[in-house]
Amino acid sequence: MKINNISELFALIDSSKKIIVTTHTNPDGDAIGSSLALFHYFNGIGKDVSLIVPNKYPGFISWLPGNEHIIVFEDDRKRGKAAFAEAELVFCLDYNAIHRSGSLQELLKATEVPKVMIDHHPEPEVEAFEFINSTTQTSSTAELIYNFITEASKKPSVTKDIATCLFVGIMTDTGSFSFACNRPDTFQVTAKLLETGIDAEWIHRKVYDTFSEDRLRLLGFSLSEKLVVRPEYATAYISLSKKDLARFNYRVGDTEGIVNYALSIKGIVMAVLLTERKGKIRLSFRSKGAFSVNEIAKTHFNGGGHRNAAGGDSFDSFESTIAKLEELLPTYKESLLKIEDD
Repeated sequence: MKINNISELFALIDSSKKIIVTTHTNPDGDAIGSSLALFHYFNGIGKDVSLIVPNKYPGFISWLPGNEHIIVFEDDRKRGKAAFAEAELVFCLDYNAIHRSGSLQELLKATEVPKVMIDHHPEPEVEAFEFINSTTQTSSTAELIYNFITEASKKPSVTKDIATCLFVGIMTDTGSFSFACNRPDTFQVTAKLLETGIDAEWIHRKVYDTFSEDRLRLLGFSLSEKLVVRPEYATAYISLSKKDLARFNYRVGDTEGIVNYALSIKGIVMAVLLTERKGKIRLSFRSKGAFSVNEIAKTHFNGGGHRNAAGGDSFDSFESTIAKLEELLPTYKESLLKIEDD
């Protein structure tokens, strides 16, 4: 879905001096990569741009060019509020509903300036945005930002810094090109990024080969001690309590990718990672084939996402949340078991 007059948006950008770029809460590689790429583009055309994220993000993407300019709202509310007070235009990247912006949502609801959504999640909250570029067909928001920048600019505009950020967005949201990448367009965009001279192998190492010893030991513990397999439901899950996380000196991003190991088991169609956070339980869902974890996350855990990758939250106790997940499995048994695991 792409609605609104794009030329009208470009005219609005031309007339706006102060622009804000925002992401969803718990920003990942696609959110940070996309927003930094747009930050660099707007800087390059002379805009006063502020990049504001709701909360901290993983250290393995904190090396990206321009990272030092990111305002983490939960750490610096004063700067964030000041930027919103002066903004003439707000971009909302990699999220399709205002509530997904976490601590930024009240500012986004209150602002009277136009809001622009650029996103690839299903079922966008259309009425909350003045301009929308939303499609579920692209690999990532980074791919959409590449198209946006090249369409908006009248001259070559994808610098090496922008390409680095966009490559990280596409790479992380496709699991190093292992899913959500069956469209030739994704590889054509990636090829254009490589033509700028970025070092794809070095970027991959910076993202995936910088584990701390604690993070690696947490992974080992998760698989050896916390993995529960329910073959009768084609499901596996891992649950990590606050005590478990503290044992391995948890830092933001340390559980990234753990759920995929559970999904890699032969015969498993759905995998879930439950992590106990302050005041809530975070659930990360992954699935294979046509089975939609988006529906489970949205219906039962106040969340959503894509068909094969979604997230949600529970505000029950850790034990009650695990019990609720177990109780749901019989409901989805038929759908899970009919998915062929190739």
